[in-house]
Amino acid sequence: MAYQTVFKRYELKYILTKAQREALISEIEKHMIPDRYGRSTIRNIYFDNDSYRLIRHSIDKPAYKEKLRIRSYKEVGDADTVFVELKKKYNGVVYKRRVSLPLSQAAAWLLKGCLPTDSQIVREIEYFRSFYSPLSPKVFLSYDREAYYGKDDPSFRVTFDDNILCRQSDLSLASNVGGTPILDEDHVLMEIKCSGGIPLWMTGLLSKEKIYKTSFSKYGTAYTTLIFPYSKEDKTNA
Repeated sequence: MAYQTVFKRYELKYILTKAQREALISEIEKHMIPDRYGRSTIRNIYFDNDSYRLIRHSIDKPAYKEKLRIRSYKEVGDADTVFVELKKKYNGVVYKRRVSLPLSQAAAWLLKGCLPTDSQIVREIEYFRSFYSPLSPKVFLSYDREAYYGKDDPSFRVTFDDNILCRQSDLSLASNVGGTPILDEDHVLMEIKCSGGIPLWMTGLLSKEKIYKTSFSKYGTAYTTLIFPYSKEDKTNA
């Protein structure tokens, strides 16, 4: 199976109630198709240095920011495919580079420095790792996702994420999900991903349901919810 390796798009985020999600989906299904993963549980491990330089910079909302993560769309074993992703955002546009590898190779690369087969994207990620070195796994973040793509424009995507959980232990994509919730139980994160404008039917739907764009970062919220309060407490008690 061929996987897309390079992305350039806008990613717009909205916090909905579950009732709003159901209202949207009934209309979305007239224009969009569920993607090949269906409803899946996505697992991510985010990398950072010991001072959390990457996420602290991101939280400041700069014009340019970047992050490194490894992702799977199911619980995986050593031979299963995972994605090493370098994600950048500049002036509202998201650029993503990713490499698909067996979990064992991805772990050997990111944890031990054993490079996989050479490619332009591998070199970009390796430069990033060198620039911010030393990087290590910091947060396991999982969520249940429903994803749709446009019938007329497959690059137009809408995703719904709920049960968003984070933790700082058992940082392995081969592990079960679990952790601290970072979104209220009745709420869902919707993301609209597009290379250009949003279709008129979607803008009309958002207006009708009174749904407005917001700013939300899963890793950023995990940091402010799970990590920063305790690191601040540790410094106070030192």
